[in-house]
Amino acid sequence: MSSLKARLDKIPEGSAALFFIQMFSTLGYAVLQTSLVLYATKHLHFTDNLALSLMSLFGAFNYGLHLFGGYLGGRFLSNRNLFVGGMALQVLGCGLIATGSGAMLYWGLSLFLTGSGLNVTCINMMLTQRFTPDDPRREGAFLWNYAGMNVGFFIGILVAGLYNESGRWGPLFTFATLGNLIAIVLAVWYWRVLKDRETPLLHATPDEFRKRGLAGLAILVGLVPVVWTLLQHPDSTTIVVEVICALVFLLLGWVTLNHPDRRERRNMWAYLVLAVGSLVFWSLYQIQPSGLTLFFDRNVDPMVFGIQIQPQWVQNINTVVIVLCGPMLASLFASLRERGWRIDVPKQFATALVLMGLGYLALPAGIALADPVTGRSAFFWIFLSYVLQSLGELLISPVGYAMIGKLAPHKYQGVMMGAWMLLTGLASVFAGQLSKWIPSAQGAAPQATNTFYAMLFGRLGWGTVAVGVALALLIPFLRRLISDKDTPEVDELAPAVMPH
Repeated sequence: MSSLKARLDKIPEGSAALFFIQMFSTLGYAVLQTSLVLYATKHLHFTDNLALSLMSLFGAFNYGLHLFGGYLGGRFLSNRNLFVGGMALQVLGCGLIATGSGAMLYWGLSLFLTGSGLNVTCINMMLTQRFTPDDPRREGAFLWNYAGMNVGFFIGILVAGLYNESGRWGPLFTFATLGNLIAIVLAVWYWRVLKDRETPLLHATPDEFRKRGLAGLAILVGLVPVVWTLLQHPDSTTIVVEVICALVFLLLGWVTLNHPDRRERRNMWAYLVLAVGSLVFWSLYQIQPSGLTLFFDRNVDPMVFGIQIQPQWVQNINTVVIVLCGPMLASLFASLRERGWRIDVPKQFATALVLMGLGYLALPAGIALADPVTGRSAFFWIFLSYVLQSLGELLISPVGYAMIGKLAPHKYQGVMMGAWMLLTGLASVFAGQLSKWIPSAQGAAPQATNTFYAMLFGRLGWGTVAVGVALALLIPFLRRLISDKDTPEVDELAPAVMPH
């Protein structure tokens, strides 16, 4: 007991609370992410295209607002205030969705996405502030916090599947509301220990503090009708997102071309090339909660050892693979490097893309071997697909964030990190568009759509493998860009997955 107490005493105040806050705050997001397409098509009877458009914007707004939330927290509102305010919007959003009305779905999503988009970075900032810059415990704390997020995802997805089986959508979103409420209660309970440390807002005068607080609240509330309006016009909003992302990366290209420092300019070119590979990977990855969910629900045999697997539960394959294989992969890489193997960023990106492509190629194989009577593929094939995609995530997700600190010039690090996060939002839009290639076939027999599914997944799989091979061929070129003689090589970035 004394040894345990000594260990607990070494944990910075508030770190343990943030673990549980992270876990409960994730429940609502896990429920909505895995159930939105099913709820929209089964309960509200939306067309597949409309449901998939909403799902693509769900990801685009969530990720796109992360950067904005990171700017607001600590400047206009304290991170704990912004977090609680965002969670309150999520509670209201889930509550409106629970009413079962199509009109309330749009307002509920507007509230929820504004809240989740703005407050996600707050937990990371509060946790970061518990440690000094050179504290070696920081990495372990973030790993524990990420574990808490995965526990939240696992529970949320598990419960979502149970309610999906009975078709009780109202109670499901009420459950999500309760999870968010618990996160708020925990944040308020530990309010004192979660206070901001060394943020610009702390140096504001009392008058500036009030003005910034009012402005922050106005932005928090005012974004809701903006998001609602954009959700009413998903096709136009998709174009706006694409144009904004294109302008951001054109601007980065121009800045790179004109950057005076040769070493930094070469690193920035490497960043832009790897960004293309990242966009391809995440575009296919984010088809999971949209197109692949519909494919599983309609064309895959859900029975495994006498148990009916619910569509949402398939998403937990990713959670389990990440938790179990992350440490194993880190250990394997350390061992291989000790033996002289060169495992660096370009090689990991190329391998991740090949794994993603192979994951999609597993699906046509399953369709070819489908039950001739029912037309449904065996569960094994989608299980294999998700495992391969998750292993790819382990290779690309952590190094994507870590490499920015290595490649980005100091004055552009914030912009380049924000642009990298923006890529995930753009990938969500592309995932929705790719999912729309799937024919609208609610109630159709699997035999009627299997041929098209096999063709679509085959093209996506082979196309992604081709991009991975192309990136592999560019490895020597990328290594020369990254390992310029004036800078150390970007290498040995441990595969510890970051939130995405």
